[in-house]
Amino acid sequence: AEEAAACRDVFLRALQALHAAGLEPNVSIKLTQFGIDFSEAACEGNVTALVETAERLGGFVRIDMEGSAYTQRTLDLLTCVHRRHPACGAVLQACLYRSAQDVNALIREGVRVRLVKGAYLEPPEIAFPGKADVDRHYIGLAHHLLASGHYPAIATHDERIIDRIERFAANNRGPRDSFEFPMLYGIRRDLQKRLREDGYPIRG
Repeated sequence: AEEAAACRDVFLRALQALHAAGLEPNVSIKLTQFGIDFSEAACEGNVTALVETAERLGGFVRIDMEGSAYTQRTLDLLTCVHRRHPACGAVLQACLYRSAQDVNALIREGVRVRLVKGAYLEPPEIAFPGKADVDRHYIGLAHHLLASGHYPAIATHDERIIDRIERFAANNRGPRDSFEFPMLYGIRRDLQKRLREDGYPIRG
């Protein structure tokens, strides 16, 4: 519990430092860092303190998704905090079958979603085993978020998928700054530069 509280305090200082530097106070966290395995109530308290601060500073907290054992617990806690303090959002993994239902639920709640393919090895009972199936699911979920979501974040380095997203957005979404492309810092800098020059928000 003490380590989780210390982690919370590190992120609180990070928000303050970003704000003081004139940068957007935007951070991503994992609930295992914040103590969910020890006490869900304490974890929620830690997250709430962070989101309250982000909200006050005009920032945002993204709650990352971990392995499938944490999916429902993460979404439950996020939804509870979001209803009181909306300066927080979710990450969903396209590899999981359930993500289509989760996208719908989060759209109804007004939660901002970052869509990723998923990096955890999951059993075929709950996740698509093949890359092609994950890609198809990802594109379908991305299109749904672009059509109905709240400032969605389409996180991929796959140039073929990005091309599909750009074409769909041009026909359905409206302004290019109504969603963003998060990409890992240092990967495909050429693609990041091109998207930024074309008017899309990019997040490292």
